Amino acid sequence: MTLDPYDLAEWGAEVLTHRLGREPHVAAVVLGSGWQRAADELGTTKIEMPTQELPAFSQPTVTGHKGLIRSVDIGGRRVLVLLGRVHLYEGRSAAEVVHPVRVAVLAGCPVVVLTNAAGGIDPAMSPRQTVLIRDQINLTGTSPLAGPPPPRQYAPRFVDCTGLYPAELRDLAREIDPSLTEGVYAGLAGPQYETPAEIAMLARAGAQLVGMSTALEALAAKHLGARVLGVSLVTNHAAGVAHGPIDHTEVLEAGAAATPGLARLIAGFVARL
Repeated sequence: MTLDPYDLAEWGAEVLTHRLGREPHVAAVVLGSGWQRAADELGTTKIEMPTQELPAFSQPTVTGHKGLIRSVDIGGRRVLVLLGRVHLYEGRSAAEVVHPVRVAVLAGCPVVVLTNAAGGIDPAMSPRQTVLIRDQINLTGTSPLAGPPPPRQYAPRFVDCTGLYPAELRDLAREIDPSLTEGVYAGLAGPQYETPAEIAMLARAGAQLVGMSTALEALAAKHLGARVLGVSLVTNHAAGVAHGPIDHTEVLEAGAAATPGLARLIAGFVARL
């Protein structure tokens, strides 16, 4: 018998809880492209394991995504840190993309921090700038809630996405860094970077940031009742805004340069939960 995505997530949560013990985790943090080095500066790692050791976790294939999960002590509070994610453009389904987030929430994490590398659509946003996600536009062409309805014990799939990224969590982040600005994130399937015409369309639609992750994970977390903080590291100006070519090396270099600030932001945010 084939297990549905929710059964798989419950199984993963049981195994994860068994491996980590019953220590409660106040948040799950997904570290995207450019954010990986921040993991070592967040706090004290208590347990680390490859995600391959957990049921139904797909292995990342993108440079900069490690496929590890850690239980980290940050000032006396435990946080679940996922180093890397999988994407639709790797040939994964929406259910596979959001599986780690579902497992984390079902394992008891009430808050999910989704980080990513993003192209800056707004010319006022500079590379290496950190921006809070105020809202999103899901242009991936799919949803983790599509398909058969969730099992009876879960909320209906018709999720109200008003307040998908709660203002109170953004306010907590600004207590650490009052200079943080906000923007609307457009999530696309990728893997190619967008054309100047696509970026112009997104700007007219109200987006200030663009990337290839996060949108589906936020929907899955919201459906399960978790609160979501979205944080984008602007690694480059988007096509038509940038003055030169865009490549993935630039993304990783920007993340490495911003590591100390990114780690301080996440650690400070967790301390305020």
